[in-house]
Amino acid sequence: MLAFADPDLDNGPRTDRSATMRMCAVTRQVRPIDELIRFVVSPQGEVIPDLKRKLPGRGLWVSASRQTVAEAVRRNQFSKGFKRDVRVAATLATDTEGLLVRSVTEALAMAAKAGQVISGFSKVEDALEQRQVQALIHASDGAADGIRKLDAIARQNAGINAGINDESREIPVVTALTSEQLDLALGRSNVIHAALLAGPASRTFLSRSQVLVRYRMADDDRTGGNAAKNSPIQTVRTRTTQQD
Repeated sequence: MLAFADPDLDNGPRTDRSATMRMCAVTRQVRPIDELIRFVVSPQGEVIPDLKRKLPGRGLWVSASRQTVAEAVRRNQFSKGFKRDVRVAATLATDTEGLLVRSVTEALAMAAKAGQVISGFSKVEDALEQRQVQALIHASDGAADGIRKLDAIARQNAGINAGINDESREIPVVTALTSEQLDLALGRSNVIHAALLAGPASRTFLSRSQVLVRYRMADDDRTGGNAAKNSPIQTVRTRTTQQD
């Protein structure tokens, strides 16, 4: 049961006492807040995403899905939900995705500064062989051959670990960023392959990557989710974004 009178709105930014479930203003489904995006109205009267749930003012919650945010714009859901005239950019769904991408790249940059990222095919290959990798990162526009080779090594190592420990050590594979975005995050050129080492900054990157992938693929029946669950490598992948 929700702990506020208006199911579409909250009364302010998230605190430790805030509800962990909210209702999507579009689908009317009650979902965990990690599967939703909070939107607020700026002082200029424009609807903006509050990805960290910390901006002041009442918030409207929408499923973390590009298609659902686009639907909210088409249905004028923000004016209805906030019960006032607000300005909503026609590109809000795309703009929100851009902010999510920036959040992921910033998290990767922080992980690199913490010494928790290595890049380059040979270095990633060596780290995989030494069982140091917590997650693989491939540029979404990288060549399939190199991706296939490193994924195969990861699968092989997962099988070896399963034989020793009687369980599979799943290695997430993140393909949510382009080579250009990886270059920007890591401060070098032509990054196609990278790997995360253990550490809190790496966990933050993976968490944010999951949000981005969910946003892009939540409504896509062709994501192959069941296949991913059955794989020894737990994939965190995404396809090229489609336009509204």
